[in-house]
Amino acid sequence: MDLDTLNPAQRDAVEKTEGPVLILAGAGSGKTRVLTSRMAYLIEDKGVQPANILAITFTNKAANEMRERVEQEIGSDTKDMWISTFHSCCVRILRKDINRIGYNRSFVIYDSADQITLVKDCLKELNLSDKVFEPRAVISYISGAKDKLQTPKEFKHINLSDNRMSKVADIYALYQDRLKRNSALDFDDLIFKAVELLKSNEEVLDYYRSRFKYIMVDEYQDTSKAQYELIKLLAKDHQNICVVGDDDQSIYGWRGADIRNILEFEKDYENVHVVKLEQNYRSTQVILDAANTVISNNIERKRKKLWSEKKEGELIKIQLAENEVEEADFIADTIAQISTKQSRPYKDFAILYRANVQGRSIEDALNRSQIPYNIYGGTKFYERKEIKDLLAYLKVIQNPQDDISLKRIINVPRRGIGLRTIEKIEDRANLKQESIYSVLIDVDTNSEISTKARASINGFVDIIATLRTIREVYPVSKLIEKILDTTGYLDELEESKKKAGKDLVSKSEEIQDRIDNLNEFISIAIEFEQNSEDKDLETFLTGVALSAEPNNEEENDRVSLMTIHTSKGLEFPVVFLTGMEEGLFPISRAVRSMNDSEIEEERRLCYVGITRAKEQLFMTMTKKRTLYGKTNQSIASRFMEELPEDNIKKLYATNTETTYSKASYNILDKYTKKYMGTMSKSTAAKNVNATVKDNIKETNPDDIKLGSKVHHPKFGIGTVVSVVGSDVTIAFDKQGIKKINKEYTTLDIL
Repeated sequence: MDLDTLNPAQRDAVEKTEGPVLILAGAGSGKTRVLTSRMAYLIEDKGVQPANILAITFTNKAANEMRERVEQEIGSDTKDMWISTFHSCCVRILRKDINRIGYNRSFVIYDSADQITLVKDCLKELNLSDKVFEPRAVISYISGAKDKLQTPKEFKHINLSDNRMSKVADIYALYQDRLKRNSALDFDDLIFKAVELLKSNEEVLDYYRSRFKYIMVDEYQDTSKAQYELIKLLAKDHQNICVVGDDDQSIYGWRGADIRNILEFEKDYENVHVVKLEQNYRSTQVILDAANTVISNNIERKRKKLWSEKKEGELIKIQLAENEVEEADFIADTIAQISTKQSRPYKDFAILYRANVQGRSIEDALNRSQIPYNIYGGTKFYERKEIKDLLAYLKVIQNPQDDISLKRIINVPRRGIGLRTIEKIEDRANLKQESIYSVLIDVDTNSEISTKARASINGFVDIIATLRTIREVYPVSKLIEKILDTTGYLDELEESKKKAGKDLVSKSEEIQDRIDNLNEFISIAIEFEQNSEDKDLETFLTGVALSAEPNNEEENDRVSLMTIHTSKGLEFPVVFLTGMEEGLFPISRAVRSMNDSEIEEERRLCYVGITRAKEQLFMTMTKKRTLYGKTNQSIASRFMEELPEDNIKKLYATNTETTYSKASYNILDKYTKKYMGTMSKSTAAKNVNATVKDNIKETNPDDIKLGSKVHHPKFGIGTVVSVVGSDVTIAFDKQGIKKINKEYTTLDIL
């Protein structure tokens, strides 16, 4: 295989195949290319069988891209190689052996709506109020527990002293019991139960350990405890594990990602080979210098510095607007001007914000300027009502024990089975410890149900029985058509459209959209039949459960609007980073917490936002902003104060006292207090900055020796009194003696 096109660091990462490897891949450094080249190198040059390789990433899109690239490089298919998301990998493991821990191998996968319905059922059974125990909050607690691999019993023990959380533990226990009764798993269960299976069954664990001799994990900084444990179990024997990630882009702590997984990788495995990918192929050096400078203020990080061969580049433009309306108008006007002068298509522009609520004023401004745009993160295709209804029919046909799906469609379209009737049937099912479908089959013996309702139920049961009979011989696409026809679902929509008529054009168009969505779903089934080796309904449902909405508008010439979280992994020639104000970015929750780790995650998010820009970056803030009906004076974000002065151009008349961030004074106060006598805070801050800049030189961790005078961003100035490997012991002037890992922490030699 030809590796000459790789830079030295990339080549090192590809050729080091044995033992644990940590690849610290900076933004835009070509990590996907390294991963795919590594897989191809293992097969072509090392003679490794594709079936012995496991490559895991976080999205179906990334997994598909990897597979396509590897196939291009080796010139053959990769069907024997597992290139998948964590969830897809675990589904394959569970489909084969979940029966060993007491579950049905034909389990269905519940989505968020199914989870809410099930939690509400559990609350009702436990006589708990859904106002006190809001279902979404309960699901969040349960998800967090599963991410930490806590069983309901363990979660209960941890929260014994908290009456409210102890009750959440009871809900969790019943929730898991009902999932098992319904032969269902939620998304968190896919990894949770896979770990349980591997830990409890040595035979299964040995099989996968012997099969997957080489394991690669992408975006390792985003792994949770459960994902970390899964990988550690599989890699324990051979330790041929290669993880790729960027601790500076760890921005999902709020959903279970644990940055310690990547920071402490070298503690989990012996003789780790570390490769740093620091050459950026995306942005100009001006943009990278800003990103490097901002992120250097974080303590919990591996030291690296992005660089680019694109030495020239426009300065970062900073705009201070009067309010959010003026900010949005500035963005729209600037896009219009650049688009015209530089002949740029609208798809070259992205507008990023910390919170979705910021998008409204920007949308208004773009509409006024007649600039087309897409908002990323809207209603997903599979979350639309008509699609969820159809999926519920398919799930019940596949698994009649699925009470949640059955309740969704028992009276859809309307067939005269009311809520009271459903409640009676559900009570009987709980009493008999049976599924609702079992009670429906025997409904004629239930005197509590009216004759009319019994007839409707029997009709529904006949439909399901007929559809279950033909599912073995009908392809999925034809089965879907049969559902729409037999149930009258499509007829009801067509009738509603007729009733809407010309007087309700918008309503008629909405109904037609729903009909079009159903037809699109049939197209998805046809595509599945053409491309999947296993063409059965179970495989189709699994694929749908693991799929994200295909975005057919990506190639349209539109400005992109999205949160910074959503932008991760994307790049645009021109980027607007908006709302750079304390309480908005960093978010007020992080500011109020006084927790360094939360502020550091916000700073990593800022780093991600900056590095989305390839050529031009605009950063905007306001003097005052109206949010949630309240207008408040704004203070510039601390991240604005951390930008290198030589790399920015202010588009407004500067007024330091007005725009300087109060929060940044607190950070500067940690460095030194000697300037804070009687002078103003802004003057003190300037003096502190000047002192630090004048006395600090570019530091290599290897340059830190016994006796070195160093500066720590949190503990201040100190003297190195011991150096053992990466661990240095420092006697700080004001903070005493502390042991610090120089690879994790930014230490500057004075």
